[in-house]
Amino acid sequence: MDLFESTERSGTGVPEPGPNAPLAVRMRPRALDEVVGQAHLLTDGSPLRRLVGEDAPATSVILWGPPGTGKTTLAYLVAGARRFVELSAVTAGIKDVRAVIDDSRRRIATGDRETVLFVDEIHRFTRTQQDALLPAVENRWVTLIGATTENPSFSVVGPLLSRSLLLTLQPLASSDLGTLLDRAVAEERGLGGDVSLAPEAREHILRVAGADARKALTLLEAVADAAGSGGEITSELTERTMDAALVAYDKSGDQHYDVISAFIKSVRGSDVDAALHYLARMVVAGEDPRFIARRLVILAAEDVGLADPQGLVIAQAAADAVTFIGMPEGRIPLAEATAYLATAPKSNRAYRAIDAAIADVRAGKAGVVPAHLRDAHYSGAERIGHGEGYRYSHDEPGGVAHQEYLPEALRGSRYYTPTEFGFERTLSDRLTRIREMLGRTT
Repeated sequence: MDLFESTERSGTGVPEPGPNAPLAVRMRPRALDEVVGQAHLLTDGSPLRRLVGEDAPATSVILWGPPGTGKTTLAYLVAGARRFVELSAVTAGIKDVRAVIDDSRRRIATGDRETVLFVDEIHRFTRTQQDALLPAVENRWVTLIGATTENPSFSVVGPLLSRSLLLTLQPLASSDLGTLLDRAVAEERGLGGDVSLAPEAREHILRVAGADARKALTLLEAVADAAGSGGEITSELTERTMDAALVAYDKSGDQHYDVISAFIKSVRGSDVDAALHYLARMVVAGEDPRFIARRLVILAAEDVGLADPQGLVIAQAAADAVTFIGMPEGRIPLAEATAYLATAPKSNRAYRAIDAAIADVRAGKAGVVPAHLRDAHYSGAERIGHGEGYRYSHDEPGGVAHQEYLPEALRGSRYYTPTEFGFERTLSDRLTRIREMLGRTT
């Protein structure tokens, strides 16, 4: 056994589990026909099926999918009888990668096939580390199989992605997980029928596991140990054994961005129930409450805006409260702000107004500040006309002076147009009167 091979291989390429291996490892599919879910990848003649077998081409693959969908299993099956080296991008570095590549090249020189290098969580490799794989992949010194839970378009360098076949794995359906649980209870390599699984307990495990096969089998093993040999896994036992549902949520990966995106869009869309659901997912998963609070403050200004100016006040108050009291109590002001913003009237006109003004400035439409608006508080300013003709607003009828404020090049420009929703309905009438007083009727 060499430096990299640390497990005895079965004929299918799936490592033989040790006697004390976790249930999820013992139940790992040994052939494609045992794989549940991923029907889109398992059709006859599919690219995945062509990659499995003695005469399979040496094609590098990127496997993208949520946790517990079978990425590692598929890597073993694609490797088949070939030499298989597994590295974790969390702990491995360029030195480890190069050692595998050099060893594979030596084996190829003696007539062996190239090594299959499986890099788990390849998105955690830096660009430099990923670039180090390019010559080996391009020259087929190794067959690379990379697994990632993050979108490869953003997490894998383009040259490596273009040299690999991308296979997308879908979350497992509840029926797929149910098949795995039933198989694990009955089969000898699993629990061997030593315990029985009540239907209510089965549903509870499926609900807690979400779409993660590894989690489902880990939970089953935990409650089976609690039931003991010959016992029954009941719903009550399952609830006592599991402290809490672990939400599928990677705070540095796609789930982080997907859930916060759904949260913001639900608040913007005025669906308070959906917004609170996504807030709950982030709270249970341990998301930084300050991150949630910051997003609420931004959302209050961007999407609620002047339709309800109180929204920004409440969002900022929630952010301050979270910082002051911490969690878990911080969930309450976060929920209050979420519910308020979701049910508030919406306007993005202030946000659009500043972006339109910025676009004009960047396009060179700045112009000269009118002389009557320039600073006249320093000695000599009056001699050059600064402040000349300025009309003090508080001395004018209605508190609005009829004079030009925009630079000459931008006269007549309008950036802010209120909606007819909420407080902006009042602002719309007021702004019409103000513009008339300013002489800006066009």
